[in-house]
Amino acid sequence: MASLLSVPPTAPLQHKVNRVGVIIPHKSYQTSVRNGRLHGLSLVTKAKMAVEGDVLEKESVGANDKSDYGVVSVHHVGILCENLERSLEFYQNILGLEINEARPDDKLPYRGAWLWVGSEMIHLMELPNPDPLTGRAEHGGRDRHTCIAIRDVSKLKAILDKAGIPYTLSRSGRPAIFTRDPDANALEFTQVE
Repeated sequence: MASLLSVPPTAPLQHKVNRVGVIIPHKSYQTSVRNGRLHGLSLVTKAKMAVEGDVLEKESVGANDKSDYGVVSVHHVGILCENLERSLEFYQNILGLEINEARPDDKLPYRGAWLWVGSEMIHLMELPNPDPLTGRAEHGGRDRHTCIAIRDVSKLKAILDKAGIPYTLSRSGRPAIFTRDPDANALEFTQVE
């Protein structure tokens, strides 16, 4: 089954992000523009570097140094499951995600699997869930959830309909669909260009 959700790890990544910067001596303010909206105004502090002998000294010129530790992206999301095979049936055969064969599945004291979601991953972990499985909101957007960007919500809706998996659509009217995996973990799929 072709995946609606994952980009093969060998495919080049394409991001529609424009960086906007205003430079003030030794400081710059950065933000990004995505889908016509301004995101994440952040102060980026530049530092003067000097090398004396074997010692590298950093002279800080901004108050925000502590918060600039190099965030790049979300690497993976951990999702608990009661039965790994049942979860893999859902994530691989319904959603079309592929296992990352490079990640070890025998190094941890519990069973699990790493699944590609674009250039990031979901780490399925077969562990007891400390959260109650009943009493969760019908609409997954009102619960802890993982959001996955996809190209076509209507195609995923058809896949879920065919598999008999319940879902709700975004209440805001945007193209997004919410469903739950076999362990009641909430998943949001939002359509992006």
